[in-house]
Amino acid sequence: MTKSKILKNFQEISIESPVDKIIRQIRELITTGQLEPGDRLPPERKLAERLGVGRSHVREALRKLEFYGILKTLPQSGTVVAGMGISSLEGLITDVLKIEDSDFASLVETRVLLETNAASLAARRRSGEDIDNMQKALDAYEKKVLKGEQAVEEDLMFHLKIAEAGKNVVLKSLMLVIVPDIISSFIQLDICKDDHAQKALEDHKVILQYIIDQEAEQANAAMRLHLRDVMDYSKTLRSNSLK
Repeated sequence: MTKSKILKNFQEISIESPVDKIIRQIRELITTGQLEPGDRLPPERKLAERLGVGRSHVREALRKLEFYGILKTLPQSGTVVAGMGISSLEGLITDVLKIEDSDFASLVETRVLLETNAASLAARRRSGEDIDNMQKALDAYEKKVLKGEQAVEEDLMFHLKIAEAGKNVVLKSLMLVIVPDIISSFIQLDICKDDHAQKALEDHKVILQYIIDQEAEQANAAMRLHLRDVMDYSKTLRSNSLK
């Protein structure tokens, strides 16, 4: 075996941050049933003391889990486990998807199926409030892009708002399931390059306008076009993994 082929067998070692470790603990507690939907988490201060980390790490971990839809904050109740009924499934999928090349290709295929249909449904069913929510998510994404900052979470939040506008709770739940792994894949595989951000921003604006205009077929096509680059990249990864 050549040196280049041997080198390919080695994988980059990633060191988990305190935030990642906190997220992993909470997700494991949920998937094993030690934390159930509706259970309230201890205050940030007590969690930080128990885990031996700073409150900022705890706060960031909770914020990310809220973004994923695993936790939610209720007025006068604090942070509780969301009652989505998909938390164990989310954990299972994370275990199955090891974020290898072929897994990423499958993840992208699933995302395309979900998101093109989400765009069509959003165009047919969106309300005025949905339009406001999608526009706010797009504005947050644009703000970071114009500053030259990474905007992976803002990008995906825009897509989740489209799924919400489609009024299909199952489709939205499936999106919530794969969002964490999409984020991990994008960062690990270094797909989100700066030169793609501006194009993605323009794509988002086109998609949103079709949804506002209730042009379902055009919204579907625009979403597929928007995801074409990552689709092509995933096909390349899959082809390489089969060699």
